[in-house]
Amino acid sequence: MNLNQTINKASQILKSINIQTHQLDAEIILSEIMGVKKEFLITNDNLQISNKVKEKYFYAIKRRIKKEPVAFITGKKEFWSENFKVNYNTLVPRPETELLVHNVIKILKNRNINILDIGTGSGCILLSLLKELRFSRGLGIDISSSAIKIAKENSNNLNLTNRSKFKVYDIKNFKFGKYDLIVSNPPYIPFKDIRNLSESIKNFEPISALNGGNDGLDIIRKVIYKSCVHLKNNGLLAVEIGNGQYIKVSKILRKFGLREVKKVQDYKSNVRCIISTKTRFF
Repeated sequence: MNLNQTINKASQILKSINIQTHQLDAEIILSEIMGVKKEFLITNDNLQISNKVKEKYFYAIKRRIKKEPVAFITGKKEFWSENFKVNYNTLVPRPETELLVHNVIKILKNRNINILDIGTGSGCILLSLLKELRFSRGLGIDISSSAIKIAKENSNNLNLTNRSKFKVYDIKNFKFGKYDLIVSNPPYIPFKDIRNLSESIKNFEPISALNGGNDGLDIIRKVIYKSCVHLKNNGLLAVEIGNGQYIKVSKILRKFGLREVKKVQDYKSNVRCIISTKTRFF
């Protein structure tokens, strides 16, 4: 089979089980296996492919049939125009989180700041910020040593090891430093709602990075409390939240003396990030 026939066959298989992105998924997976850009597949659609490549390809397609995320099949996900290594120990970076990065950069561009990323996962938030805020440094913490290993690899791949550190810490035991900016994409899914998530999320992404407790706000509360302790005066906290959590999170922020600076809406007009500032000593 040539490239075009191979992609069409895979695409039809994925379409038959209602994967909406069947054509794109088929192309991304094959381009990764062949080590070429996706555009190569289009301009060389009559190229014959080897049995070895076909074998690897359709094994990967079988993984996608089971609803495994494409990012875990390829081992990477594009975020903020860079490829980040991901695996079962990290969340797959999402466009909503890019909104957090974009808005923080708009506020802090050209500043020389010290950043703390709570629940760093793959490190995509901290490393994307450091890529743009070229005079800044940051620390990413996570309870998962496996996630921290991935974050360190991403830091190395982006040549940011001189300005970033990643450490294994549970947020409740973290006691170090004062920061100009604290960012976090914490677990915010209520435990009872996890079973309703898509198979690609609940069966493959780490539950510890999704489970926000009974009301989805357990970790968010801890992030806000720690931010009061570790933010410098006039420092910023940028936290991603779930749909419908804005009013409750706003109340928690006010309770701990943080003043809202900006709320960031996603593409469906849901508030998905709140940026606030420390307004009193804690």
